[in-house]
Amino acid sequence: MSEKKRRSKKKKNGTKKLIVILVLFIIVAGSVLAYQIVKDKDNQETVAEENRVIEPKEEKAVQIFQGNDRPIAIMIDNHSDAWPQAGLQKAYMVYEIVVEGGETRLMALFKGVDVPKIGPVRSARHYFLDYAMENDAIYTHFGESPQADSDIKKYTINEIDGIAEDGTTFTRVRDKAAPHNAVTSIEKLITSAKNKKYNMTSTKESVLNYVTDEVNLEEGQGAISVTIPHSQLQTVKYVYDEENKVYKRYARGKEQTDWESKETITTKNIIITFCDNYTLQDSENKGRQGIKNIGTFDGYYITNGKAIKIKCIKNAREEQTIYQDLEGNEIKVNDGNTFVNICPTNANVVLEEPSNVAVE
Repeated sequence: MSEKKRRSKKKKNGTKKLIVILVLFIIVAGSVLAYQIVKDKDNQETVAEENRVIEPKEEKAVQIFQGNDRPIAIMIDNHSDAWPQAGLQKAYMVYEIVVEGGETRLMALFKGVDVPKIGPVRSARHYFLDYAMENDAIYTHFGESPQADSDIKKYTINEIDGIAEDGTTFTRVRDKAAPHNAVTSIEKLITSAKNKKYNMTSTKESVLNYVTDEVNLEEGQGAISVTIPHSQLQTVKYVYDEENKVYKRYARGKEQTDWESKETITTKNIIITFCDNYTLQDSENKGRQGIKNIGTFDGYYITNGKAIKIKCIKNAREEQTIYQDLEGNEIKVNDGNTFVNICPTNANVVLEEPSNVAVE
């Protein structure tokens, strides 16, 4: 091979080595650059993560009891001639307690809702004031017993009495006979309360410990139907509607419906408190009742087809009732309406879970 060819071949080999070196340099440089870019990005993301403001998780708000509108308590006639009643389904709580003659009367509590027809409205009984006070409610009635009249003055209860109104707050309707035909509305009651200069807002917390997560009482006993005899005359029965997770209400074997909508009255929660009632000895001899409701009493909390035993603690007439499980913890209550049935200690309350529940 000539010298010229050897030099040409050597030059080509040198060029190839140079190209290889350049390629390797580019690869290495690219790798370093890529690594630096990734590292910078990771550092930026780390800094961003460290500086990120963690927004608090938004919790669902309780729907049945919200806002600062002051509750309005309304005495509802529960005589069979008063059925069907209007407005009960819009109440967040309904208390049922025995009155004279074995009848029961209802006190429905409303908060932040517009209800155009409520009733029939009936007269006050003094022990219902205990539950109006613990809810900081304006107390609405149509007449009163002597004991209720005395206690309304004693405790300076903000009241709306249909007998004392000017004729615009309550109306006597024609499709029911007196005294079972006085009706009103939330709008009319608010107008009356404002005219009386009552405080229309309240910061008092709910009597019940409502939660938004579903309470299922897994350890409870079956309660697909609940029978509560308040007296020989008045027996209430609740039958569980599994599809809608509410209880349908019956009284004296009759389905309870709304006066206006004709729909069945239902409730999400049932509370039973066992405490004795007694007949008052007064000059009128009408058999009016009193109840022994100050202290600690046995009871049940019932929801979603299950029941647990509870303690119902009321330390004073104006103080809120505390509902605890048998371990002393305040019970959690489903976000929905509640019927509170206060019945005698010896009432034969029946909780059952048959395959087919019939209304007796």
